Amino acid sequence: MNDESPDRYVSFVGINCDEKADRLMAMLKARMEETDSRWVGYFTKKLEEKRRMGNDNLYFVGSQVNSLSAFFEEIEDEAAEALLWDLEQNCC
Repeated sequence: MNDESPDRYVSFVGINCDEKADRLMAMLKARMEETDSRWVGYFTKKLEEKRRMGNDNLYFVGSQVNSLSAFFEEIEDEAAEALLWDLEQNCC
């Protein structure tokens, strides 16, 4: 990637994608602490990979939309589902 490559977030100006992704990640971490769902192990592994690769929260959310949706649906977290839907529709 050269220095003249466009910023991949330029089209997201004004819709707070990074802030929404940060908020969803906080929700994910909180829910992981509250449940013994099979998804906890999965996300523990994926979050470690995220850290190791240096990916940001928006990239992680975009890469894990289906898994996040299944987890939030399983634990009946409607607020997280709504935020994830918004992110998917507007930011990913």
